[in-house]
Amino acid sequence: MNAWIDLDALWRILVVGLLAGAGLPALFALGLRALNPPARVGEAMTARPTSRTGYALAGLCFGVVLAAIGWGIHVIVGHR
Repeated sequence: MNAWIDLDALWRILVVGLLAGAGLPALFALGLRALNPPARVGEAMTARPTSRTGYALAGLCFGVVLAAIGWGIHVIVGHR
């Protein structure tokens, strides 16, 4: 370990930054994609109904994103 750089703290910051910075938006995009499934080849470009699995997956994705936002707010407000 270097006296100037705390590698353990740097590693933790990198992991949390990747999860929150790229993981949550990707999870949100996955939830949106589950609500709007792609059309099959040769099918007309009309709105397709979303299956129950799509709704369940979207709800799970949005729930995780909302939980992460709530946890972030809790951490920020909890430090006095």
